[in-house]
Amino acid sequence: MNKIRALVVDDSMVNQTIHHRLLENLGIENQVVKNGKEAVDVHSSGNYFDLILMDMDMPIMNGIEATRTLRAMGIRCMIAGVSTRSLDQEKQEFMEAGLDDYQEKPLTKAKLVSILHKINHTT
Repeated sequence: MNKIRALVVDDSMVNQTIHHRLLENLGIENQVVKNGKEAVDVHSSGNYFDLILMDMDMPIMNGIEATRTLRAMGIRCMIAGVSTRSLDQEKQEFMEAGLDDYQEKPLTKAKLVSILHKINHTT
């Protein structure tokens, strides 16, 4: 299996660190950006990822907008929403933006492994 590359998109330093370490501990190379616009910019400059962990609530460009934009750009990788939002309506809007998966924070190793398991079945 090729090495999986992940992009962590979150404006919280704490979550950035947690997600970065979880991925690193599973041997996944990852890059961290702090909002949706940076996630779009990273892809615009030609970077490719197998997985994007996308927060919902961020300044400048939120997760819903960023997910829609990435999908419109033709980005087909696995995008997993990771958010504290638990209302069905909010989750639904996020999923409809183009998510492949949704996990409530805090992200744990078990939740991450379940996301990764889906990647291995779609590639």
